Amino acid sequence: MKVLALVGSPRKESNTDLLVSAILEGARKSNYKTEKIYLYDVNIAPCVDCKKCKKGNYQCGLLDDMQTIYPKLQEVDTIVFGTPLYWYGPTGKMKLLIDRLSPLIASNGLKGKKAVLVGPSEEGADACSFIVGMFNSSFDYLGVHLVGKLLPKASEKAEVKAQPETLREAFAIGQGLK
Repeated sequence: MKVLALVGSPRKESNTDLLVSAILEGARKSNYKTEKIYLYDVNIAPCVDCKKCKKGNYQCGLLDDMQTIYPKLQEVDTIVFGTPLYWYGPTGKMKLLIDRLSPLIASNGLKGKKAVLVGPSEEGADACSFIVGMFNSSFDYLGVHLVGKLLPKASEKAEVKAQPETLREAFAIGQGLK
């Protein structure tokens, strides 16, 4: 089994990154292969709605780092989407990635895959209904099954380090992927 984590936080070694890392650690404990991509380290242009992805070979017409991310998404069994809550939605980089998944709708390229959502926020899970709804709707459209979510209260840099129960929950999510 392969797990790909997409970290949509601009802060490495902070809450989102630490939680995603704990999930990947749990997955590795279950002998899964893992990879992590920091979205703020890659070039993802905004979708321009050119419709090229809906014709022919269902390829995006934009030439940027998404061309290396698309095959990785299709090779794995589970995708971890990690993003802190920004104005009740994902970060800009995560939203850019989501917008660029259109070729995988037309081709059914993610159909049957599993997803985990990690979304730390200042207000906790009660503030996450919009982001959870956005991801649920996107996953339904893509044919992806949401198998876990972690929405802890954490916004200060690396605050989650003082929440061992949250880190254990993240580890357990990764270890329990099937």
